[in-house]
Amino acid sequence: MSTAPNSEVNNKQQAATTENKEMKKKNKAFPIILIAVVIIGGGFGFSKYLHGLHHQETDDAQIDASISPVIPRISGFVTEIRVKDNQRVHKGDTLIVLDNRNELIMLQQAQAALNTAQSNLGFAQATTNASKVNINTYQANVSTVDAQIEAAKVTLNRAKQDYDRYAVLIKDHTVTQQQYEIAESAKLAAERQLQILSDQKNAAARQTNAATAQSNATGQQVNVANATIQQRMTDVENAKLNLSYTAIIAPEDGYISKVNVQLGQLLQAGQSLFSVVLDQNPWVVANFKETQISKMKIGQRVLVHVDAFPGHDFEAKLSSFSPATGARFSLLPPDNASGNFVKVVQRLPVKIEFTGNEEHIKELRPGMNVDVDVIIE
Repeated sequence: MSTAPNSEVNNKQQAATTENKEMKKKNKAFPIILIAVVIIGGGFGFSKYLHGLHHQETDDAQIDASISPVIPRISGFVTEIRVKDNQRVHKGDTLIVLDNRNELIMLQQAQAALNTAQSNLGFAQATTNASKVNINTYQANVSTVDAQIEAAKVTLNRAKQDYDRYAVLIKDHTVTQQQYEIAESAKLAAERQLQILSDQKNAAARQTNAATAQSNATGQQVNVANATIQQRMTDVENAKLNLSYTAIIAPEDGYISKVNVQLGQLLQAGQSLFSVVLDQNPWVVANFKETQISKMKIGQRVLVHVDAFPGHDFEAKLSSFSPATGARFSLLPPDNASGNFVKVVQRLPVKIEFTGNEEHIKELRPGMNVDVDVIIE
C-alpha cells in the first residue's frame, strides 16, 4: 500500500531535476544569443553610419522626360485621325487632319487680291510711262516754238525796218501808197505771228507742267501699288500658313499618349488634345530633404535603382538643384505668416541625368519610381 505513493514522489523529483537542468541550459544560451544580436545590430548600425557619411539616399524620386502637348493653331472640324494610343511617331508626321475648305477659299481670295494689285501696278506703270512720253513731246514742242519765235523776231525786225524806210519815202512821194501799205501790212503780220508763237509757247509750257504733275501723281500710284502688292503677298502667305495648320503634325520624335479626339469633333485653337512624350534621354527628379543637401554638389556620382528593373543600378550624375522647394511651386503654396506655424522639413527637387548607355534607359517611362543614392566624396 505504501510503495505507490513513494514511486509517485520519486517521479516528481526526477521531473523537477530535469526541468532545472533545462532552465540552466537556457540561461546559458540567452547571453550568447543576446551578445550575438548586439554585435550583429551594432555592426549593421555602424555600417549604416559609415554609409551615411558618404551617401545621401531617397526613395522620393521619379523618372521624368520632356512631354510636348499637341495643340491646334486654328479651329476646325476633325476629318481624319492618323494615330492611335501609345503609337511611336516621328517629327513632322501628320497626326490629325482638319477640314480645310474654308482655308482654301481664303487662299484663293488672297491670291485674287494679289493678282488685282499686280494689275493695278502694271496700269500705274503704263500711265507713268505715257506721262513721261507726253512730257518729252511737250518739251520738244516748246523747243520748236522757241525756234519759230526767234525766226519771227528776225522777220518782225526786217518788216519794221522796211516800214520805217517806206514811212520816210512816202512823205517825199518817192514810193507809192501801195508800197507803203504793203510794208505796213508786213510789219503787222510779223507782229501778229510773233504774238501767236508766244501764246503757243506758253500753252506748251503749261502742258509740260501738267504732264509733269500727272507723272508725279502716277509715280505715287506706283508706290501705292507696290505697297498694296506687299500687303496682298502677306495675305497670301498668311492664308497658306493657316492652310498648313489644318494638318496637325508631331513636334518631335516620341510616343503618343491617349488620343482624346473623335472624327467630326470641333477643335478650338489652343485646345490641348493629347501629348507626345519626346524620344529623348529621360532624367530623374529626386526630392531630398533640406537637411540632406549640405554636402551634395553638382557633378557627384549617383546610383539609380528603378523599381521596374530590380537588381540593376543605373549610373548617373547630379545635374542641378531646383531654385525653390517643391512646396513653393505648388498650386497653393504655404504661407507661414498666417495661422499657426508648424515647422515641416521641406524637400528640394534635384535633377539627375543618366551617364551610362544601357539599353534599359530607352525603356524608362516618366513617372516610374526610383531609389537614388548620391555618393558624397
